[in-house]
Amino acid sequence: MSKRIPILTPIPIDKAQVIANFPKRPRDSHKGMFGTVAVIGGAPGMVGAPLLAARAALKMGAGCVHVGLLADNAPNVDLLQPELMLHSAHDILSSTPFALSQSKGNSAIAIGCGMGRDMAAQKLLYDALNTDAALVLDADALNILAQRPDLRILLLSRKNATVLTPHPGEAARLLACGIGEVQADRVAAVRQLAQKFGCSVVLKGADSLCATRDGRLFVNRTGNPGMSAAGMGDVLTGMIAAFIAQGMPADDALLLAVHLHGAAGDALAEQQASIGMTATEVTEWARWLLNQWVSES
Repeated sequence: MSKRIPILTPIPIDKAQVIANFPKRPRDSHKGMFGTVAVIGGAPGMVGAPLLAARAALKMGAGCVHVGLLADNAPNVDLLQPELMLHSAHDILSSTPFALSQSKGNSAIAIGCGMGRDMAAQKLLYDALNTDAALVLDADALNILAQRPDLRILLLSRKNATVLTPHPGEAARLLACGIGEVQADRVAAVRQLAQKFGCSVVLKGADSLCATRDGRLFVNRTGNPGMSAAGMGDVLTGMIAAFIAQGMPADDALLLAVHLHGAAGDALAEQQASIGMTATEVTEWARWLLNQWVSES
């Protein structure tokens, strides 16, 4: 990181505050009121990543969830979650259902999970950046962004919300510095990312840091070492997208998702499940906790 930013003390995320912003559901509601999420990724050997994100989006309350998969041998249906609508990644953004959701203004795209960095993946990120949907950029979408200055310029020109979800390695690539430098000053790193890209950002890890688009800085105290497992970041990405699709501002959606994600991991740890904890289990506990928190509020 070449530019030093004055340190501000992060505000701990407060459960009561973040759940208070979750939209209420009227009795005569229908799925169209709760938005559409498109999850894009799944290069060969990595199809599970977008499916984990999509399942999380569905179980966090998104009305409809589409999945665009890059792998040629990708499944046509998710047998564990047949409510998901599976497509070729190359067709999903132009599909009639997603185009309709964009016209209504209640759509979110989560892109990057297991996507790879080849030209096909780069084209998908370019197309996503050109949509009017809110974006959640994770994994290889961030790695592509780090190597394509033209896409960074396109990101800065967007009017609608974008959320970046880097781990320290991805943050280092985006900031053109070493991982050690990011970890030595995580507060400065997350603030620089938010300012450089004009986005909301979560710098993942122990005590994840969230920099909002309006300049606030938060620290999350939920979560535990058991969450150091494959797919956890994919689940978080799907959660953020689901909350945005349901009408939450991107900053509020980010804070709720990060706090709830860690709390679900803590609930599992209390069941003596720290070793061998899975991302799928975190999704299930997050749904249970979300409903409990909404009921309590």
